[in-house]
Amino acid sequence: MHVFYTPDIQTRAELPEEEAQHCIRVLRLNIGDQITLTDGKGYFYRAEISAATNKRCMVNILETTYQEPLWNGHLHIAMAPTKNMDRTEWFAEKATEIGFDELTFLNCRFSERKVIKTERISKILVSAIKQSLKARLPQLNEMTDFNKFITQPFKGQKFIAHCYEGEKPLLKDVFHKGEDALVLIGPEGDFSEEEVQKAIDNGFTPISLGKSRLRTETAALVACHILNLQNQ
Repeated sequence: MHVFYTPDIQTRAELPEEEAQHCIRVLRLNIGDQITLTDGKGYFYRAEISAATNKRCMVNILETTYQEPLWNGHLHIAMAPTKNMDRTEWFAEKATEIGFDELTFLNCRFSERKVIKTERISKILVSAIKQSLKARLPQLNEMTDFNKFITQPFKGQKFIAHCYEGEKPLLKDVFHKGEDALVLIGPEGDFSEEEVQKAIDNGFTPISLGKSRLRTETAALVACHILNLQNQ
């Protein structure tokens, strides 16, 4: 099945230029061929190519299908990006395949990467929803200062995963099925103790993701998987 991301398909019966080139020049599809589109907003479209050039691909919509949400609640992962961007990109792809709703990058005290360009991550998210046949594109947010982020309003459960000693129940044991959830994942050097305390003061519950010490991107993926499974 060939799936193409067409966010404006409800108002414009045409593939974006990059998708059009892949459709026509790479896959060599042509007028009369049927393809599947998604707008990333919950819908799939069965379409037929009506006109094609090297850079443009017009379509006729034959059928519109709404995809029911595959999990309950709004699942939000906020993580400090890794120094090696390949690891952050790996997380973005795999988390999208598993299923979540929103990703925010955090600028923390011990962050080794203070700037991140989201264009590349956005393309990875798009590719992952097409590959995993999901009709909803996760929301991607720009880098946000940790102290600013934790004070923003959030309707749902709020958790912070850190490596310091203290009482930390397993995420799977304290998360309430069906509710919105936000999990903070720190940088390779972990959150500072001051950041952990500020998060707690702002309503975040410290949690554990298990007995193993995990890399940042692994911890973020484990948190994503736990929330998704608990919400099935």
